[in-house]
Amino acid sequence: MKVVKYCVVVLVFLSTFAIVPSAYSQCAMCTMNAENSVQNGNTQGKGLNNGILYLLAAPYLAVAAVGFLWYKKYRRKNVSIDIRDEKINLN
Repeated sequence: MKVVKYCVVVLVFLSTFAIVPSAYSQCAMCTMNAENSVQNGNTQGKGLNNGILYLLAAPYLAVAAVGFLWYKKYRRKNVSIDIRDEKINLN
C-alpha cells in the first residue's frame, strides 16, 4: 500500500510538468521588458525568468529540508507494541 501511495504522488508530481511545460512568474512590467529584449535579440529575458523561478523554489526547498530533518529527528525507533489477544469493544 505504501508503494502505491508513493507511485501516485510521483505520478501527480510528474503530470504537473507535462500539463504546464513552462511557467513565467513575472509582473506585467518585467514581462514587457523581457519580451522587448528577446525580440531585439538579447537573451536576458530568459535569464530573468530563470532567476524568478529560482527565487520561487527556494522557500519550498527550505520548508522541505526542515520537514525532513524534523521527521528524521522525532520519529520513534524500536517501539514495542503490546497488543492484547482479547477482543476490543469500540462502543
